[in-house]
Amino acid sequence: MKFHLSINMERLDSSISMNDVSRHTLEIVQMADRGGFDVVWAAEHHALEMTIAPNPMQILAWYASETDRVRLGSAVVVAPYWNPIRAAGEAAFVDLISGGRLEFGIGSGAYQREFDRMHPGLQQSDGWRYMNELLPAIKALWAGDYAHDGEYWSFPTATSVPKPVQKPHPPVWVAARAPITYDYAVEHGCNIMSWPLTRPMSEAELYKQRLDEAMAKFPDQPRPTFAMMRHSCVYDRAEEWEVPVRAAQRQLGQFENLFKNLGDVVDGFPKQIPLEELEGRDNYNKSMLNENLMFGTPDQVIEKLKLYQALGVDAFIMSTSFGLGQAEQKRSLELFIGEVMPAFA
Repeated sequence: MKFHLSINMERLDSSISMNDVSRHTLEIVQMADRGGFDVVWAAEHHALEMTIAPNPMQILAWYASETDRVRLGSAVVVAPYWNPIRAAGEAAFVDLISGGRLEFGIGSGAYQREFDRMHPGLQQSDGWRYMNELLPAIKALWAGDYAHDGEYWSFPTATSVPKPVQKPHPPVWVAARAPITYDYAVEHGCNIMSWPLTRPMSEAELYKQRLDEAMAKFPDQPRPTFAMMRHSCVYDRAEEWEVPVRAAQRQLGQFENLFKNLGDVVDGFPKQIPLEELEGRDNYNKSMLNENLMFGTPDQVIEKLKLYQALGVDAFIMSTSFGLGQAEQKRSLELFIGEVMPAFA
């Protein structure tokens, strides 16, 4: 099993310095680079302090200049927000300056709130249609001269400048949960990144089933790399279990606000829905979060990871960005590198 890292610059309130957040994020990325992680992923979100990621390609260019070997992935380029020529050129530029380390991740978008601002009038549930048109256009632009006359974009003959270093193009990843997206990924030779949110292992098993069903539909296609992400925290003593759980509950209260598109966001900070309104729901139960997420001592995390390995997960994405304190994030990564990863060498 390979290991990837997902980290965002994040501020849950204005008491945290933006400079401090920036410094901390880069230090975590550099730890992952030195520690043997295969890929570091950068997101795309807009006008939200909890995920400060206005352009994943800018972030990856920053990481490229400050790391030596770790591969650099976009998780994800949100298809409806990009012009194909711009997306192809910016991605290829990152591949060029990083010495061929780009992993190109694309998806359909997360929050209706962002769609209302970045692509007014578009429903988040229709974002996948843009992804289906954008990705083939990007690949064609990477290959050479190409003109496009589609449903969402049209342009005369153009090409990607620069071209990617990796040939025929960088590895492509699709964020997948729905069966239609698994089918698309397998049919078009894309790797898959999945996120069971806070749901139990049965959700991960469902995603593996969807991969198997897609492979049965396209038996001539090679099996994609199958990656799965979980919020993660490794700690020294078992009695520390409530520290990451409380952090997750706090951030999930803000996510709930965004998923419901309540509009209760002030200066980029979503209001947290009160915990007492969430505790009755399985998605926010303390014991459930502790069991389902990648929280635990090194031995506990190793046992949890073995379940994913047995399921057929090729790469585990360690998500560190869920409101956990900076000191706790660093200690967690130290333990993961020093005591968890060697068990899967």
